[in-house]
Amino acid sequence: MAVWPGDPPFRLEPLERIAGGSSCNTSRLNIATHCGTHVDAPWHFEEKGKRLDEIDASIFFGEAQLIETTAQDVVRAADLGPEPLSPRVLIKTRNSAFPDDGVFRTGYVALSAEAAHRAVDEGVRMVGIDYLSVAPYKQADQTTHHILLANGILVVEGLRLQGFAPGRYLCTMLPMALVGADGAPCRVFLGQEESDA
Repeated sequence: MAVWPGDPPFRLEPLERIAGGSSCNTSRLNIATHCGTHVDAPWHFEEKGKRLDEIDASIFFGEAQLIETTAQDVVRAADLGPEPLSPRVLIKTRNSAFPDDGVFRTGYVALSAEAAHRAVDEGVRMVGIDYLSVAPYKQADQTTHHILLANGILVVEGLRLQGFAPGRYLCTMLPMALVGADGAPCRVFLGQEESDA
């Protein structure tokens, strides 16, 4: 998988193997907290922000609004559509078409400061995007992150949204339960309720 430049690559190393005479198979996992699909706790960029275990877990479960945009560089406020934003917003961009080849791309689509301000103004509690950062690559002062995280908006990055159409979905996020962490890898599930019709 692609990792942020400077972060260690993901590694799964064998510790014990039945084939080698052990009674079970065990492995060692080496992964950065902001690798793959992951959540950013406010403390990631805000020294006085909440750490992962201090976040109200109710944000991890509920309806999410998936917005697809054709923005080619940054998502601006108007690119989020004319409707009011829901408390959980997932943003699908051209990033979702990137191949899963482990190559980091600096030209990904990210959220502008203007769009982040709109999320704050409309009471959004969680913003997700389909690449490793919600902010443009090497954004001066990491403005987008600061706007969102300083206002208590949980950030989810590295979403895999290929194959999902715009709309509303039941959303479940399952970050690793790390105490005192700046973020954590997580699984995110989107679905719709079954109907008897």
